[in-house]
This record gives sequence, C-alpha cells and structure tokens, in this order.
Amino acid sequence: MFITTLIARPGQLNTVLVENLRNAWGGGDAVWLSGNTAAEFPMAQKPDNLWSVWDDMQAMSIDLVVQPSAGRRKRLLLADMDSTMIQQECIDELAAEAGVGPRVADITARAMNGELDFEAALIERVGLLRGLPETIIQQVVDTRITLMPGGRTLVQTMKSQGGHAALVSGGFTAFTAKIAETLGFDENRANTLMVKDGTLTGEVGRPILGRAAKVTALEEITAQLEIAETDVIAVGDGANDLGMLGRAGTGVALHAKPSVQAECDVRINHGDLTALLYLQGYTDADFVA
Repeated sequence: MFITTLIARPGQLNTVLVENLRNAWGGGDAVWLSGNTAAEFPMAQKPDNLWSVWDDMQAMSIDLVVQPSAGRRKRLLLADMDSTMIQQECIDELAAEAGVGPRVADITARAMNGELDFEAALIERVGLLRGLPETIIQQVVDTRITLMPGGRTLVQTMKSQGGHAALVSGGFTAFTAKIAETLGFDENRANTLMVKDGTLTGEVGRPILGRAAKVTALEEITAQLEIAETDVIAVGDGANDLGMLGRAGTGVALHAKPSVQAECDVRINHGDLTALLYLQGYTDADFVA
C-alpha cells in the first residue's frame, strides 16, 4: 500500500482538488491532516503518471509525495542546518561581515549544487574569513540568523513520540551548538572554526565533515539507538546531503538545489518543516510546539 500526501501553504489546499486526484488515482478516503493545508489518502499502487501530476501540483504551489504506507513514522530525525533548519548559510553571513560576501556566496551556491568539491570549497571560503574577531560569530547569530518555520515543532513533536533528533552540518559547531539548543536537538555535529587569540585563523579543524561524515553520523546514531536506517527521516538541501538522504528511510529535499531534487523522490518546495510531520501521518492536533 501507498500513501499520497498533498501539502500546500497554509489555507491553499481545497477539498475539490484532493477529491479529484483521489478519484483519478482510485485512492481510499481522504484524511485531512491540517485544514486546507495538508491531506492524504491511501492507494494500492504508485501511479504511472506521478511526476506529470507532480509538475501540475507544483504549478499550484502544492507539494505531492507518494510513499509506501508501512513504516513511515520514523524514530530518528537527521537534519542539515544551513538553509534547512535555518534560513541562511552561516558562512555567507560571516563573509558579509568580512566584506567578501558576494565572492563567498557564489562559491557556496556552486558547492551546494554539486559543481565544486565540498571540502576544497569550504577551505577556500574559510580562508577568506581570516582575521575576523571571534565575537563576530555571536553577532551573526543575533542579527543575521533566522529559524526555518516549523523547525522546533518538527523536533519537539518527534521527540514527544520517543524520537531522537541529530543536527549534522557541514557548517560550524559555533552555530550548530546554539541552533541545536534552541530547537531541542539531542546532539549536533559540524566543523570547527579555528581561533587564536580571539581571532579566526582562516582554517578549519580536521577532519572536515562533509558528505561522508553525514552518512557516518547516520550509521553511528542508528547503531547507538539500535534502529534500522529505514527508521530515519533525513532532510537537507545541498549536494553534500545526498548521501544521507539516499540512505535514510525517507530522504527529504527541502527547498533544495536543482541537482539535489533530481536525486530525491520526496521534495518539499512550498511547505515548511512541519511538512516532515505530515509525511509521517501526524496531524496538527499531534503537534508539540
């Protein structure tokens, strides 16, 4: 059996559209997870015209996901940070303070789309931050970083059901520690910005955590929790997330780069992070704020 889930921006999903699609695909009774925002219905098999209908839904700002119904409620959330749990790329915000914002942002965009080697791109960008005072990190957190909507609800709701939440980032521990504490993650992993005498040295601690490190985190944490990789829902937006997205039971490309979306069957382009709860069958009444 399969479950079809439709998720729109708040108030933008209507009953007629849901019922028309359900009838066209021969689905079962529709269940509304959130009034005029998210609904689902069961089906016996995955439809042949899924992706053409997906294109039609995208044109109406609606996310459409078809997935197996068995085992969709997950026990581990594995999440990227930059442009996933927060709305910015931390290194771009640091670079803006250093006066090299456009140059670093261009490298970041290309690296996240898979056009550049992640490790080399990170080393190059961090080198451009040499000489910044360490205090700039807290300043960026306080003035430039905003949370992705729905993030705390996602983490707290899964934890209320016995889930574990891990923040795994190719960014920096100086940021992940603060974001993890704010949202309630159980643990966080990231790279270390090297500091000497209160100043950024322009170097990154070794080994550098990139795509492989996120897969390692998935392997290590599932082993510690004694759960299967199918019990994981992972979310990210960049090319360095593809390893963990591909290994997780449900890998979600959230507002992702084109090259990342092309590799993922579960794509959320219009909903916020609560979409990951709807995908697991949670309703608004289940949410923990």
